[in-house]
Amino acid sequence: MRRDDKEITDRGEIEKIIRASQVCRLAMADGCKPYVVPLNFGYTGENLYFHSASEGWKLNILGRNDRVCFLFDIDHQLVRGEQACDWGMRYRSVIGFGKAALVEDGDEKLLALAAIMEQYGEGECTFPDKVLAGTTVFKVNIEGMTGKQSGY
Repeated sequence: MRRDDKEITDRGEIEKIIRASQVCRLAMADGCKPYVVPLNFGYTGENLYFHSASEGWKLNILGRNDRVCFLFDIDHQLVRGEQACDWGMRYRSVIGFGKAALVEDGDEKLLALAAIMEQYGEGECTFPDKVLAGTTVFKVNIEGMTGKQSGY
């Protein structure tokens, strides 16, 4: 990171940003063509989990290239200045890299869906076998991530 004064190194603070996020932006590469998509997610510390339609461009790309980049950002606030170059943005963010893979194991699929529901709701959830069988889940094994903040 170019600006050490903006880096967040504390893992606990990085996890707070992830837990406060409503959307994970997942970036992939289809050959030379980049593709980014906003997704609902679950987080377990080592993995990010996502549910998906069983077919589409995202899964096609991941089938050819499992390398991904992800982004979370929160606490956006425009900072106005006297001059145009004095304007800025307050924010906190996490960016990371990993490898994506389909989740085939039924127990891990349950864990993934529970993690997604935990991110957005409260209480215990059940998933009927028919729904579970028809739901595509993939994960990103997190290889590394860094935090950044501006205006704090």
